[in-house]
Amino acid sequence: MAVAVVALLLTALPPFRLSAQGVLRQFSYDNLRLSGIQADLGALGSSELTGAVVGGLRVDYGQIAPHVRVLLGLSYFRSEFSNDARKRFESRIRALVTSQDTNFTVNVGRIFWSDLTADLDLQYVLQQGRGITTYVGVGASVHLRNGSGSLINGTFVEDALDEIGAGFNTSIGAEFALSRVWRFTLDGRGVVSSGLSTVSLRSGFMYRFPTRQR
Repeated sequence: MAVAVVALLLTALPPFRLSAQGVLRQFSYDNLRLSGIQADLGALGSSELTGAVVGGLRVDYGQIAPHVRVLLGLSYFRSEFSNDARKRFESRIRALVTSQDTNFTVNVGRIFWSDLTADLDLQYVLQQGRGITTYVGVGASVHLRNGSGSLINGTFVEDALDEIGAGFNTSIGAEFALSRVWRFTLDGRGVVSSGLSTVSLRSGFMYRFPTRQR
């Protein structure tokens, strides 16, 4: 019985291996090249921050597989801690203080947090009709964050907010052709990262380099 099972597995493995190799063959560096540059602007929200404006610059670096393109991006925003987030932050600081006087208070004032993000996305692209392209994507990001505030500058509180973190991205959006090379873009993006998670909705314009004829 055992011999029969092993023989069955051995006969089943080659087709599986060939199928996996077929999928891998679709990935190629041949079509990776600078294909477009996009600038966007939009609104960003988070449970920790008040509303913020986020701006970004993205580079379409071509397709690594059929319908799968590579996007590299930089984005930046600066926002203030919400009242609830600031109160939680003050409560955590108060818990660190050892004092016989239990009536003391902690006031950190207004706190601002900025985030410079570099990300890499793989987006699955589908043509929806003449001049309209939609996509969904996943990716990874690196976040360089800086905390500031008149009462915390130069203190350990500021140091605690200055950090470098990693994140996971999801995106969904569409491009609308305005001409042969210009596109109007709409992009919804969610980011889960250490210390802060955000959602944003952005619009912008992309310049697509004319396709080189071979």
